[in-house]
Amino acid sequence: MHNCNLKLKSYLLKRALAKEYFKFSISGGVMIETAYAVGTQGGGGQGGGIAAFLPFIAMIVILYLLLMRPQQKRQKEHKMMLTTLRKGDKVVTNSGMYGTIVGINDKENTVVLKVAENVKIEFLKSSIAGRVGTEE
Repeated sequence: MHNCNLKLKSYLLKRALAKEYFKFSISGGVMIETAYAVGTQGGGGQGGGIAAFLPFIAMIVILYLLLMRPQQKRQKEHKMMLTTLRKGDKVVTNSGMYGTIVGINDKENTVVLKVAENVKIEFLKSSIAGRVGTEE
């Protein structure tokens, strides 16, 4: 009986080695190395909690600081500039047209620009890109 157990153990060991050799030959040696590396890791925890979300939180903060905050600041400055427009200010529109403000209609949110002698054009206030000639 002892001899039978020894033969069985020997057979099982040879079979396990044959499987490992087959895996090794198919995967070019990577599978066994990976299997040994996984086997040496100890009890794996779930990893966790908030630490798993820290990279995402960091990306959101970076996007806010680099993209959203400066854009909001520019929008606020543009809105302030639009509210302080007065007659006689030289401005440029978003389309690249230069002119001097000759009329402002806050009710309809429009401005009238003089672009040449006897040529006046009405624009939306929001189409004014900025003042020209005065540095703020």
